[in-house]
Amino acid sequence: MAAIRLALIIAALLVVVQAARAEDRSVLLNCKAMVEHASKDTNTASEAELTRCRQVIREWALRDARTTVDQDGKPLR
Repeated sequence: MAAIRLALIIAALLVVVQAARAEDRSVLLNCKAMVEHASKDTNTASEAELTRCRQVIREWALRDARTTVDQDGKPLR
């Protein structure tokens, strides 16, 4: 019984960690390019892809606003 409970806790933690893992900056750059391209041409990407990309851009903007150092650890201000 304890082993099953432990296995369920570990599985739940893995799911939470997987969902919370941040995407790398290449995803942001790809999304910015897709949104820019979609603004010039209609019918280039599905609305679901554009919505997801806009959300990624928003999340990165919020993350960057809270960051006080750059990728090299140097202060931004």
